Amino acid sequence: MIIEAAERHTEQETRTRARVLAAVSERGPISASAIGRLLGLTPAGVRRHLEALAEQGAVSERDPVAVSSGRGRGRPAREWVVAEAGHASLPSGYDDLAAHALRFLRDAAGPDAVASFARARSADLESRYAADLATVGDSPAARAQALVAALSRDGFAASARPVGEGSRTGIQVCQGHCPVHHVAAEFPQLCQAETDAFSRLLGVHVQRLSTLARGQHVCTTFVPTPAVPARKGVTS
Repeated sequence: MIIEAAERHTEQETRTRARVLAAVSERGPISASAIGRLLGLTPAGVRRHLEALAEQGAVSERDPVAVSSGRGRGRPAREWVVAEAGHASLPSGYDDLAAHALRFLRDAAGPDAVASFARARSADLESRYAADLATVGDSPAARAQALVAALSRDGFAASARPVGEGSRTGIQVCQGHCPVHHVAAEFPQLCQAETDAFSRLLGVHVQRLSTLARGQHVCTTFVPTPAVPARKGVTS
């Protein structure tokens, strides 16, 4: 009985720790208190899991960004992002096999063949996601949210939030996990083809700001949301 209880406790701890890692992957940089609110856990419990994940090299602290808020004086809360070991523990596909295959393709047929493969791979993603986006209309903001839902369904740990002000407003789409980011570090054509597919899907020119392949903690894409011009003869 005691052994069974201990095993159940260990399994529960493992599941909770995996949920914490997934939250950091999807929402990072994120504080322990924010994770607690998201998962319904106490901040102390979240910090215990974060410290354990940090010891494993799965997460790491990032200097908090100073912002004007109601926090008042004092040191900002620590924020966490997924580290290299954390990405390795998340579903990552067959990195070694994919890298070897692309090296063979490059050596046998030249770098243009790798770019062609990347475009064909992204074309498949584009065709699958087009149906999801077709139901939400032409608004880049609405289409970005639909894209995030499709990416999350495929395990990219995607999220979106509004950014900017004035004429430079938009949606920041983040992908906290990429199943091929190790391969994309060697073959950036994969990232470029995906970015181009996002532009076509969303109907606007998007800008890739950061990628896991380049060592950042998340893939970030800026999606502009231009204001709709007023119709002639209509005054506000």
